[in-house]
Amino acid sequence: MTAITNTHSVQCHGRTITRPEVEDFLYSEADILDHWDYDGWLALFEPGARYEIPTTDYRPGWSPHETGSFVDDDWDLLRARVKRMKSRKAHAENPHSRTHRLVSNVRLSEHTEDSFRVAASFVVHRARDGHFDAYVGWYEHVLVPTDDGLRFRLRRSILGHESLAAGARLSFIL
Repeated sequence: MTAITNTHSVQCHGRTITRPEVEDFLYSEADILDHWDYDGWLALFEPGARYEIPTTDYRPGWSPHETGSFVDDDWDLLRARVKRMKSRKAHAENPHSRTHRLVSNVRLSEHTEDSFRVAASFVVHRARDGHFDAYVGWYEHVLVPTDDGLRFRLRRSILGHESLAAGARLSFIL
């Protein structure tokens, strides 16, 4: 993502989208994920959306499709991921990890007629199998206003870690 302009609102689809509205959307998403409501999470995406987690050596301006990713899901893979996460076949998350997400420093920037960019910082605390991990980083999202509220066109989670510990798993939604 290019430099963040940190505007308090953007004009999109003929309406004004405010930072508090975007913050509420991101906070709701965090709550949905912490409660493992994957159908509710998938409903936050527009059809055709993408979900990406680049590798830890990612640099702004690089294409995660060309440099490697932990997750690089198009719409079909995203729906398949949700289906798998809801099944008992998701052994890495059966039973579910306990997670708690914090989202902060939400900033709106670049917008087109039908979408706009959002950057935010995150911390995801995860408890599983007697271990407690913290995943930190930032989001680079493209959001679209719809009649039903905001929706993700792109949801990208970029880890701030230099590397992941041996055996670390991204078997949950970051």
